Amino acid sequence: MTAIAPVPTLADTLRARRERLAALINFPVVLWSGQSRSRNFPANTYPFRASSHFLYLAGLPLVQAAIRLDGARLTLYVDESTPAAALWHGPTPSRTELATAMGADAAYPLSELDEHLDGVATLLVQDETTAAAQLTERGLVNPTQDRALADALVQLRLTHDDAAIAEIRKAAQVSVQAHRAGMAATQAGQSEATVRAAMEAVIIAAGMTTAYNSIVTVHGEVLHNEHYHHVLQSGDLLLADVGAEALTGWASDVTRTWPVTGNFSPTQRDLYDLVLAAHDACIEMAQPGVEYRDLHLLASRVLAEGLVDLGILRGAPESLVEQDAHAVFFPHGIGHLLGLDVHDMEDLGDLAGYAPGRTRSDRFGLGFLRLDRPLQAGMVVTIEPGFYQVPAILQDPQNRDRYAAVVNWERLAQFQDVRGIRIEDDVLITSTGCEVLTASLPSQASEIERIVKP
Repeated sequence: MTAIAPVPTLADTLRARRERLAALINFPVVLWSGQSRSRNFPANTYPFRASSHFLYLAGLPLVQAAIRLDGARLTLYVDESTPAAALWHGPTPSRTELATAMGADAAYPLSELDEHLDGVATLLVQDETTAAAQLTERGLVNPTQDRALADALVQLRLTHDDAAIAEIRKAAQVSVQAHRAGMAATQAGQSEATVRAAMEAVIIAAGMTTAYNSIVTVHGEVLHNEHYHHVLQSGDLLLADVGAEALTGWASDVTRTWPVTGNFSPTQRDLYDLVLAAHDACIEMAQPGVEYRDLHLLASRVLAEGLVDLGILRGAPESLVEQDAHAVFFPHGIGHLLGLDVHDMEDLGDLAGYAPGRTRSDRFGLGFLRLDRPLQAGMVVTIEPGFYQVPAILQDPQNRDRYAAVVNWERLAQFQDVRGIRIEDDVLITSTGCEVLTASLPSQASEIERIVKP
């Protein structure tokens, strides 16, 4: 009889992560969780989100806590909950219980951390109050050690262990259900806010939160549109970029674009199918060893070729991509890393996104590429090509002059019922290829029409 391997506990998973980190560095580390930020007065705070680097190694979203790592040894520093806090927020686990859950070797009040900061490396958290305290309490900063720590954490977090992948899967499936709910709730005469509410209700009901501010808009040409007041009109396309974040902090990131009436117009269908062709080509190519930059260039070529076929662009697709003519309609990168952050580890700038020795291009068609590394098994990335008619780009005199010979502006005017289209999925790179974690959400136009139609 085959023995069944025990399921790793949270403490087991965290211990394995600490051991991998200890194999990469030879100095102690202290990581802070951060604290809540006041919204408009001290008692009214924004929802707390612990530092992702802290979460990766401590596993619990503790407010005003820190951990010290000495090799694989973990010490937790956090204060016990006060009676006043219990009055307003209810009972919380004790320091000992928290330490046991994360597999800490010892636990002390946060005030005792001051005695254990000599020679430690750290990474600054995002809230300014804690970041200032980090600099003050630690004294002399050691940029060499801090950079070595950042490099080590990038190396660890670029690929995900089984526990992380399981959490990303959970978030992805909730996002799939949220998008289905948004499609089903869409009706002309309603506001974008109504559809957003239907989508976020699914996420909240699952005990999760959004991984970023939801984008639910008929103005898809505004890439990070966070306004929801427009009324849905017959003939509009609705772009929804909405992703759930699990309680453990692991993120998902999904976009679909659908017609408000449930039927794509001929011009909308032509451009939608073109974006989908670019999306599918990238997913088919994604596997270990493939350069993510090459996926971006593949999407660019597919889009350029299709726009030539539609009469919007003139010329050879390869030449058009070399001229960045495609970027007039596809100005952003093909996607990004996904993990504990929706744009994973971008608090470190391009350190995670760009392989050593690589820097961002100054080309119009490559400057917004967030990831320039070879793919590895265990990575999770997004694939999200799009087509947009951005007035600031299309009406820019320099662009009009630069691309006068290759953009058929008269033909483009026939596609004015398309402001923005984006199709985005979460993709796990496997040892032999890839797995689309959000594959249960349809992307074919005909399938989307069936869900949206009342």
